[in-house]
Amino acid sequence: MENLKSYIQENKDRFLEELFGLIRIPSISSLSEHKADMVKTAEYWKELMLKAGADRAEIMPTAGNPVVYGEKIIDKSLPTVLIYAHYDVMPVDPLDLWESPPFEPEIRNGKIYARGADDDKGQSFMHAKAFEYMVKTGNLPCNVKFMIEGEEEVGSPNLGKWCAENKELVKADIILVSDTGMIAPDIPSITTGLRGLSYWQVEVTGPNRDLHSGLFGGGVANPINVLSKMIANLTDANGVIQIPGFYQDVLDVSMEERTLLGKAPFDLEEYKKAIDVKEVAGEKGYTTMERTGIRPSLDVCGIWGGYTGEGAKTVLPSKAYAKISTRLVPNQDNEKISLQFKEYFESVAPDSVKVEVTPLHGGQGYVCPIDLPAYKAAEKAYEKVYNKKPVPVRSGGSIPIISTFEEVLGIKSVLMGFGLESDAIHSPNENFPLEQYFNGIETIPYFYQYFAEMMKK
Repeated sequence: MENLKSYIQENKDRFLEELFGLIRIPSISSLSEHKADMVKTAEYWKELMLKAGADRAEIMPTAGNPVVYGEKIIDKSLPTVLIYAHYDVMPVDPLDLWESPPFEPEIRNGKIYARGADDDKGQSFMHAKAFEYMVKTGNLPCNVKFMIEGEEEVGSPNLGKWCAENKELVKADIILVSDTGMIAPDIPSITTGLRGLSYWQVEVTGPNRDLHSGLFGGGVANPINVLSKMIANLTDANGVIQIPGFYQDVLDVSMEERTLLGKAPFDLEEYKKAIDVKEVAGEKGYTTMERTGIRPSLDVCGIWGGYTGEGAKTVLPSKAYAKISTRLVPNQDNEKISLQFKEYFESVAPDSVKVEVTPLHGGQGYVCPIDLPAYKAAEKAYEKVYNKKPVPVRSGGSIPIISTFEEVLGIKSVLMGFGLESDAIHSPNENFPLEQYFNGIETIPYFYQYFAEMMKK
């Protein structure tokens, strides 16, 4: 692959413009008004695969958004890599905090700014271009399959069923995923663990209509006040989650492993500076890296109710709402936790209000063994491009479908991410450094080379 760098250099402008075409489609899976955009994005991916050299690419329906499947089978006796990615993106709110339109990609300070620039359009697009290079130059050493879904940001509710129905179609030796990050641009890392997830919407109802806060304030429970207190009581002063049985299945990580995890480069002062906070917080007795990697957490992702428009309106609201999530560590069952939270939160509600908890989505955690041939291949690929051996890390994030792949398909996944903490995924001004984008396109072909070599042994 001596011409890999030159191929990227000669085609970099085209690589960017094609990615921008993908980004410009507002494929927000959580908003029903973007249903047509989901189909349009799937069609874009189908054409992308075919132009890159896939022998077959098709849009396959599910009960929700379609899956785009593609493949290049050069020899059935060779190993097969299945690439997983997602083409849906998060909503863009609050829009007024964006410095440029979220679906009109703009390059500033060496970074692509747009929704999906990193998560996951930018990172998934690297695979399309790496695949294109290998096919066009005759360097593809194994079979490749693509499985691109449109519902990851809403918990992949239909992909597990689709996998079960198409188990033979997606049969592979390893699943390759780029939907995670690296410690720093000069410190490559491979994600070896993901936290699971449970997510709910909570509705608190007080009086049967909005009331005048002067005539009724102090005499009738305010749902927003009640909800705020209930949320505050979910954790204690030490950051310990108070749901009964919540920690029952949490496996304690040994001090030996905690020591090894602590060797990963991490500058607490830089971390605080990057997100503009004076001090960090979390479960007592654990470092920031441990709190986000090996321990579960609970957060309110949104809360609303009453009057939030311009000016004042003296109203005691009838209802209050919140969206609450927990990140779970491997061995915690998301369905068990989901039920525990629902039962607990509804049981502690005072009689002055009614509380309803609706589970939205969830998924299990995942751990990748570092002795897998695919892990070793990824390790060598990063080292080839970054001139440093990557550090294994456990991510605080969740990709619920990864554990489903192992359960339904019996295939392990290797997480080769190129995103950075500063990329602001899920937030206004999401971005992706051009250097990381092109480094990803360069690194992925080496994974194929080393993986094919290792599978021959």
